[in-house]
Amino acid sequence: MRVPVVIVGAGPAGLTAAALLGRYGVECLVLERWESVYPQPRAVHLDDEVHRILGRLGLAEEFAAISWPCHGLRLLDPDLRVLAEFRRSPGGGRHGYPEANMFDQPDLEHLLRTHLATLGTVTLRGNTEVTGIRQDGTGVRVEMTDRGTGAREMIHADYVLGCDGANSLTRTAIGATMADLKFDQRWLVVDIATSADLAQWEGVHQVCDPGRAATYMRIGKTRYRWEFRLLPGETADDFHDPDRLHPLLAPWTGEIDLEIVRVAEYTFRAQLANRWRDRRVFLLGDAAHLTPPFIGQGMGAGLRDALNLAWKLAGVLDGSLPESVLDTYEAERRPHARAMIRRAVLVGKAMTEGGRFGDLIRRVVAPRLNGRVLDSATPPLHRTGLVVRSRFGRSLAGRLCPNALLDDGTRFDDVAGGRFAVVTTSTPSETERAAIRESGAVLVTTRRSGELRRWLRTGAAVVRPDGTVLSAGNSLSQCWYP
Repeated sequence: MRVPVVIVGAGPAGLTAAALLGRYGVECLVLERWESVYPQPRAVHLDDEVHRILGRLGLAEEFAAISWPCHGLRLLDPDLRVLAEFRRSPGGGRHGYPEANMFDQPDLEHLLRTHLATLGTVTLRGNTEVTGIRQDGTGVRVEMTDRGTGAREMIHADYVLGCDGANSLTRTAIGATMADLKFDQRWLVVDIATSADLAQWEGVHQVCDPGRAATYMRIGKTRYRWEFRLLPGETADDFHDPDRLHPLLAPWTGEIDLEIVRVAEYTFRAQLANRWRDRRVFLLGDAAHLTPPFIGQGMGAGLRDALNLAWKLAGVLDGSLPESVLDTYEAERRPHARAMIRRAVLVGKAMTEGGRFGDLIRRVVAPRLNGRVLDSATPPLHRTGLVVRSRFGRSLAGRLCPNALLDDGTRFDDVAGGRFAVVTTSTPSETERAAIRESGAVLVTTRRSGELRRWLRTGAAVVRPDGTVLSAGNSLSQCWYP
């Protein structure tokens, strides 16, 4: 059996990659060692950029129905007094969606699996363990075992996407290793259900206490999460007794009856794979990077990986793009992931370390922070063959085009439809229009008072299928597009 793409792992990154490729008509086989969605909560946050990816799949409304808009972040002192507040819009931001969204990961995975079932080109096989990945001159051989029957099978693929998590077999198969970015903390994670109103601010509460740093957040109508840094010698087993756990939760809950959904121990790490590709095999998600949760970007990074790679891989497979464009995946995503991990580490250390001196610094500095470190906007991509800009000066290239409202009430992504788009403030000549049509790109002309006009200001920009600006200039003639 041969398929164009095998995806190892059916977590959020793997399911999103399959859905994106499926929408381009690429035949994919997703292999997952578990039969169904892992039921316990894990990731709980994604921002408007990542919500926009779900919108590209036509799942924006379905995700909104299972998510809870978050109003931002408050930094609290050990006595729960507010040091600083960074608000995020619960309405539509520049990408058309709430800037911070809380959810339960099993709900999101069920949503993505249901969507995959509607795509005729994608097959999901559960209870299947991948045991080997080997490349040769004709492609990739994927060896697997049915965990129910013990039957062994081998499939040939043109490409393999390793979305198989922190203990990735795919990463081992390509000889990649995880580089430690010097962050390692043990935390207690507590998920609670209650129909009672806790009467708390509808945002993330970060307690900046070097004695016992903590985080509280509402993640749904009846679901809440707390995270507490574990002290030396403590384990999650120490807090399975409600009498031990209650004193930690009481500042937010009082004597309200609670249902304990889960009490678990996690080690928050900062790690980055030293390489993300070997010929026809790629790493995505936790297989490529691990991010501490302090800015809520861990799972979102995996979905960004999927969006960056899917359209390029689809173009290579259908012959519209040269195979060399695949070189840009790691060149673009790895520096971006590193920047986000470093941002998370910076925020985590600022919130949890420094002892009494750290408390003093936070009291003085926190109210003066401009919130940039917690902004939902992420850094621009580095220069590659698909991000064309000079080494000097500010440019739109590498940044995301806003998912702006257009004259007819639709948004940019509705019109672009996963294709290249040319955005211009001027009326193109017939020759330019013909060239745009021939390239398969979509033409979007901005109006004077529109959101896109304010973003572009003047001139033109070529926007890639993933919404990233490929090139920009004062006129169409100064923009490069395929």
